[in-house]
Amino acid sequence: MNMPFQPAQNASEATDDAVASDHQRNWRRAAFIGVPLLLAVGVASYVFRGPPPPPAMPTPVVAVATPLSREVAEWDDYIGRFEASRSVEVRPRVSGQITGLHFTDGQIVRKGQLLFTIDPRPFTAALAEARAAVASARSDLALARADLGRAERLINDDAVSKSEVDRLRARVQAAVAAMAGAEARVRSRALDVEFTQVRAPIAGRISDRRVDPGNLVAAGEGQGSTLLTTINAVDPVYFSFNGSEGLFLKAKRAREAGDTPTPVEIRLQDETGYKWKGQLDFTDNGLDPRSGTIRGRATVANPDLFLTPGMFGNMRLSNGGTTKALLVPETAIQVDQARRIVLVADKTGTVVAKPVEVGPVVDGLRIIRSGLSPQDRVIISGLQLAMPGGKVETRAGKIAPVADKAGTTPVSIPVSGEATLTGR
Repeated sequence: MNMPFQPAQNASEATDDAVASDHQRNWRRAAFIGVPLLLAVGVASYVFRGPPPPPAMPTPVVAVATPLSREVAEWDDYIGRFEASRSVEVRPRVSGQITGLHFTDGQIVRKGQLLFTIDPRPFTAALAEARAAVASARSDLALARADLGRAERLINDDAVSKSEVDRLRARVQAAVAAMAGAEARVRSRALDVEFTQVRAPIAGRISDRRVDPGNLVAAGEGQGSTLLTTINAVDPVYFSFNGSEGLFLKAKRAREAGDTPTPVEIRLQDETGYKWKGQLDFTDNGLDPRSGTIRGRATVANPDLFLTPGMFGNMRLSNGGTTKALLVPETAIQVDQARRIVLVADKTGTVVAKPVEVGPVVDGLRIIRSGLSPQDRVIISGLQLAMPGGKVETRAGKIAPVADKAGTTPVSIPVSGEATLTGR
């Protein structure tokens, strides 16, 4: 009864199987293409994706302090050389043979100390001859005066003519002149004997001997005489230097009226402090038109004779008076192209760069001539974290002088001049 309907059911099932087989093939094809594509997209998105956004940086913390306000005395720097306050070339005043040497090369000699002895025998003989001539002249003068006295007693008796009396008076005058000449020759010969002992004309340090005993020396003037040695007076000692016209004008205008000596301080090449004190006692009467400099000289006390002519030194010359200045640490100053700046933090914590004009260093701190006010909060620590226009958190710091750096000038910011704190 059911047989006629069986073929139709089989056909429907066959159709459903075919459709299912097509769907499976389509899914397998999509999976074969899509899965690699999805993997490629995922790898690409992983490889080419950007880095994660950085976390927010914390606000940097810096130390701030107001500039240090102090009274300072400013100085100008010069370089010069020490010179002897007096220098003498010792030369003989009589010719002869050197028979004695009475000093050690390089020693300190006092004024009048015996240095050389020249053979005195020829000069002693000449002195004896001159004294004999004085005795002869004295005898002639005595005879002439006796003859004149007898003639003057006879003139009232008209026993002698007036012409004879005049002749006797002239003879007395000639004998007086001869006596004076003989005595002058004695003094001259006595000087020659004295000059056979060559003595130091000044006190100071003597050089080495140029002539040994036994040699003949010649007297004379200039280069015609024999040079025996030289003596330099070194207490006090001079310090000579050349200053530019600008520094000269600066010191000239700042110096007080009058002839009050200007103090100077000098340090040697191996010294860090200015231990040698002196006073400016001479400036030349004109500037050198070729170099634009003027020559100056200071007098420095040298009681222990340590300073030697020819030594170099660094001198600072006071500008005169004191002035109030603002000081900040050298590390707080930065160089921005052709200008120098100081970073300050305002009330809102914003960093502001202020151009400044700097001065010399005093006790490790740099003088700020202009650009800062006493109320500015200068960043003295954490400068590498502070950027102009950025925000910072501030903590209180302190600016204090550094005593062991007094008188030094770092090479990072060269400034002609120095300064010192007053009232110390």
